[in-house]
Amino acid sequence: QVQLVQSGGGLVQAGGSLRLSCAASGRSFNTYAMAWFRQAPGKEREFVAHIPWSGSSTYYVDSVKGRFTISRDNAKLYLQMNSPKPEDTAVYYCASATYQYRLYDGSRARVQSEYEYWGQGTQVTVSS
Repeated sequence: QVQLVQSGGGLVQAGGSLRLSCAASGRSFNTYAMAWFRQAPGKEREFVAHIPWSGSSTYYVDSVKGRFTISRDNAKLYLQMNSPKPEDTAVYYCASATYQYRLYDGSRARVQSEYEYWGQGTQVTVSS
């Protein structure tokens, strides 16, 4: 059974930093692309960042470029959030791609249906 368990959310001041983690089990983690999405109150869930199974060619939504960094090691996915802004307040979700060893271009990496398994979500609140 595949499980993605998230940790690290909470309240952070604008300009501070926060790191989200996502621990994967039940599949060969290193052979699937991973991503972070988020959903703000009253809005649809949106793409935040993507990292391929190889760890190269990361993609970001324009609004977080230069501030957020997606990374991975052998068993965890991370989202380092530096200089967050109040508009980054949302529930953040990690996601694991459906197909093993698939590489994504910047457009396809943003599509939610490309991801089969999702974490439980973690609230991030950025105060001004």
